[in-house]
Amino acid sequence: MPREIVTLECTEARKDGKSPSRYTTTRNKKTKTERLELKKYNPALRRHTLHREIK
Repeated sequence: MPREIVTLECTEARKDGKSPSRYTTTRNKKTKTERLELKKYNPALRRHTLHREIK
């Protein structure tokens, strides 16, 4: 199977001392070999922030 489930975690929430928001999504590991980075909504900070893939 070329698609794998990945978890995205907020990069800015830990700097402010708040709990980071997490999202799950899938990616094609044959075409996207680097870590995934998306702008997603963080309800604790009430704004869109950068979320990076974690393992």
